[in-house]
Amino acid sequence: MADNLPSEFDVIVIGTGLPESIIAAACSRSGQRVLHVDSRSYYGGNWASFSFSGLLSWLKEHQENSDVVNECPAWQEKILENEEAIALSRTDKTIQHVEVFCYARIACEIHTEQTPSSDPERPVEVNDVQVTGEKENHCDDKTCVPSTAEKETSENVPVAEDIAEQPKKNRITYSQIIKEGRRFNIDLVSKLLYSRGLLIDLLIKSNVSRYAEFKNITRILAFREGRVKQVPCSRADVFNSKQLTMVEKRMLMKFLTFCMEYEEHPDEYKDFEEITFSEYLKTQKLTPNLQYFVLHSIAMTSETGSSTIDGLKATKNFLHCLGRYGNTPFLFPLYGQGELPQCFCRMCAVFGGIYCLRHSVQCLVVDKESGKCKAIIDQYGQRIISKHFLVEDSYLSENTCSHVQYRQISRAVLITDRSVLKTDSDQQISILTVPAEEPGTFAVRVIELCSSTMTCMKGSYLVHLTCTSSKTAREDLEPVVQKLFTPYTETEIENEEVEKPRLLWGLYFNMRDSSDVSRNSYNDLPSNVYVCSGPDCALGNDNAVKQAEALFQQICPNEDFCPPPPNPEDIILDGDSLQPEASESSALPEANSETPKESSNLRNPEEPSE
Repeated sequence: MADNLPSEFDVIVIGTGLPESIIAAACSRSGQRVLHVDSRSYYGGNWASFSFSGLLSWLKEHQENSDVVNECPAWQEKILENEEAIALSRTDKTIQHVEVFCYARIACEIHTEQTPSSDPERPVEVNDVQVTGEKENHCDDKTCVPSTAEKETSENVPVAEDIAEQPKKNRITYSQIIKEGRRFNIDLVSKLLYSRGLLIDLLIKSNVSRYAEFKNITRILAFREGRVKQVPCSRADVFNSKQLTMVEKRMLMKFLTFCMEYEEHPDEYKDFEEITFSEYLKTQKLTPNLQYFVLHSIAMTSETGSSTIDGLKATKNFLHCLGRYGNTPFLFPLYGQGELPQCFCRMCAVFGGIYCLRHSVQCLVVDKESGKCKAIIDQYGQRIISKHFLVEDSYLSENTCSHVQYRQISRAVLITDRSVLKTDSDQQISILTVPAEEPGTFAVRVIELCSSTMTCMKGSYLVHLTCTSSKTAREDLEPVVQKLFTPYTETEIENEEVEKPRLLWGLYFNMRDSSDVSRNSYNDLPSNVYVCSGPDCALGNDNAVKQAEALFQQICPNEDFCPPPPNPEDIILDGDSLQPEASESSALPEANSETPKESSNLRNPEEPSE
C-alpha cells in the first residue's frame, strides 16, 4: 500500500477525530491535496462509536497495549544530517481506569471456572468474563476488521422472535446482548447537538448533513428529592405541565421571556454580576422548584461555578435553540456520535482526499535550517512530503507533552432494561442532570438513548453518564448509577415490581481532556505542525468546530471554511464531471416543528425547501 501512496501532499492529517476530520474536509474542499491517516482500524479515534462486540475488542486491545514499550525504530536511519525527528507515540494513553461489570443473566455461566463466587447478586467483572470465539474478537465492518462469523450469526438471529419469547418482565440476558451486538452503537464521547449550535450550522452550510440522519431529544429531565421528573421548557410544555401551579407557570414564562432579551435590560442584572447564577435566581421571585429546573435542566450550570452572566447566556442559548427542529433544543445523530467524523471524512474523500486506516506514522521530519516540518516517515519507511501537518494530541510522545497538564472526564456507559422515567412511549430520548452533592465534585450529565436512535437493541436503553473528574470514573459516577438503577439479580421474583430500571451491563473509564491545553505547552513543535485536542466535557461540539476553523484559517488564510458544494452543472474535473455523489441536490427534507417520530435529514428550516 505504501508504494501506491503519492510522495507529496499539501496537508497531512494524523488521526480521524471530529476536529481533524472537519479540517481535512475543509482543506480538501478548498483544493488542497490531503492525506488522512490513522493507526487505528476504525474512524473517529476517541470520538468513535462501536458495536457491542467492537467495544469488547476495543477493551481487549486497550488492555493488551497498556504496557507496550516502544522499540528502537528503524526509521532513525532515514533521518539525514540536516534533519531531526520528532517521534510519535505508538500507544494512546487517553483512556484510563477502565472497569466493566455485567449484571445480566447467564453472564455467570460464561467461563464459570474463573468466577469462584456463587453469589448471584455479585456483578461479574471484566476479568471474570473473557471474550472468546471469533465472533466476539472482531469489530463490525463500521469500526474494525469485518467479521464474517459475526455477520452470519447476526443475520440468522430472528430478532423479533427472540424478544417476543422473553418473559413478561422482558428479562434481557448477556448472551442476547452478545447475539444482538450489531444493534448497538456505543459512543466513547457523549454529546448532543444544539439545534442552533456551530456544528449544526456547519453541517447545513457544507451540506455534509446529507450523509447523516438525526432525531430530536424528546425530554429534558430533572432529578429532585430522589425522583426523576420531566422539565417543561417550551411554552406548550409549561402550560400543559401538571407539576407546576398556575402561579408558577406565569413566573416561569415571565422569567424565560426576560432571559431571551436580557441584554436589552442591563438594569435587571447589573447589580448581580458578582454573584452566582444560583444566588441570582433566588432574587427573581421564583419558587425553589422553578429555581431548580432553570439552574440544572435549562441553563445546565453548577450552583457554585457559574456567574449570573454565564447562567443568563446559557438560558438564552437553550431557549434560542427551542423549536427549530422539535420541542427541545437538542438533536442526536442516528447510529451515534461516531457518525459525524465519518461524514466529514466522506466529504474530504469526495473532493480528492486519500484515506489510510491501520497506517501509523513513525515520526515527523524537521528541517534544522528552517525549523519547519518537511515530511513524515510512515510504518513502511516511506517518506511523504507536505506543507502542513495536523496531529491528534494522543499521537504526541511523552517527551513532547512533558509540560502539559490535562483535565480528566469521567464516563460510564450502561445498558438497562427500561427508561428512568416510564411513559406511554418506549421511544423517549432524554437528558438528565444530577447535581453534585459534595464539595469538590461535579454535576453528572445523563443521556438516555432508546432503540430508535439505532444505538441499542429493541427492549433496551443505552445510558451515557459524563462529568468532570474528581476521582476515578467509577468513584465519580457509581453513586448516581445507584440512585437511578438497580442491578439485575437472579433472586428477583418474576412478578415483583421494581421501581428503578435494571442495570444489565456497565462500563466505567476516564478520558483525558486536552481541550484547554495551549500550543505553548508542547515542547518544540514546528510552526507548521498543528495539534488537535480530543473531546471535552461540554454537552455540545462548539469547541471542536472553533478549533477546526481556527486551524484551517492558519493553513488556508482568506479561504471560505467548508463552503456549500458547487452547482453540479459547474463542476469540471480533469475534463469529466465529478462523481454523482458530490453533485447531489442540496435540498433536504423540511425539519419537523414537533418531535419527529422518524429520523430525518437536516436542513435550515428558515430557508424555503425546493
